Amino acid sequence: MVNTAFLAGAALLAAVTTGLTLWPLWRSGKRRIWGTLVGALVVATLGLYQWLGTPAALQPQASTAAPQTIEEGIAQLQSVLQQNPERMDGWVLLARSQLEIGKVADAAASYQRAVQLAPDEPGLLVEAAQTRAQAAPDFLFDDTAVQWLQHARELVPDNERAIWLIGIVQRQRGQNEDAVRTWSALLPKLEPAAAAALQEQIDIARGKATTEAASAAPTATATSANAITVTVTLAPSLAARVASGKDILFVIARVPGGPPMPVAVERHPAQLSPLTITLDDGDSPMPTQKLSALKEVEVFARLSASGQAMRQDGDVDSTPVRIGLPADRPLEITLGQP
Repeated sequence: MVNTAFLAGAALLAAVTTGLTLWPLWRSGKRRIWGTLVGALVVATLGLYQWLGTPAALQPQASTAAPQTIEEGIAQLQSVLQQNPERMDGWVLLARSQLEIGKVADAAASYQRAVQLAPDEPGLLVEAAQTRAQAAPDFLFDDTAVQWLQHARELVPDNERAIWLIGIVQRQRGQNEDAVRTWSALLPKLEPAAAAALQEQIDIARGKATTEAASAAPTATATSANAITVTVTLAPSLAARVASGKDILFVIARVPGGPPMPVAVERHPAQLSPLTITLDDGDSPMPTQKLSALKEVEVFARLSASGQAMRQDGDVDSTPVRIGLPADRPLEITLGQP
């Protein structure tokens, strides 16, 4: 018999977890995408029960009891996949279930296994790329995630989610003119509220591109409200390491006590001399979450040993500094202090 409490609790957890993860899209008006993804996770939960509630479909001699919690279901599904590692649908179901309980890094690994089994499934490629970025501390898309998104768009040129995320990648990497072109192609396909929110981000990207083309220094009119000027200085103990030229410096602003995603982030080659940058709305990795709408953020710097956004051993973080907005003075950070 289906465990009613398990199903009801799992469905509620799916909705809450997905809401926290995708609330910027909800605020922007992309309710259709948000609702679709919530539904997908609820269906994933029911699918988890069906997979494990009737394990004989996979292992005729098995007598595994139906799971009573999502955690039990995940453990049983992992056991099934050890015996049936070729089941792409099982890896996808595992990834979605892991997302429901907040194990994003595990979900990213499960999606990667699924992509290895089905490299030409556009929906899977987009889900895997988005979760891979979500698992990164700075919510940045690495080269693997970008390859998945590009392949998804090759397979289905009008894939809205792939186009949306490719535009975000381009903004993250400073390819503002490319982002304008990518998102402009998406505009006619969106509902009015979502199109209006995206148009704001297109305007910001267009302004950034114009500023860069003119080689102009940032001014008060070129940045958004609540822009933060940050100067990052590396401690002498990091000088030898930075001299290799392999490290990348991230400057990150995020909501204190809120969702882990940054509201603004910039990526620069590490350098011995102080680096001064301005974080503003154009630096958001999720364009619908604006720095200009916040009253407080915490800011920190990270020296990435690998040059990738996903945190690895050897990375160095500064202590986060909480500041009110608008900031009354520039923020100075020294990275690598004891």
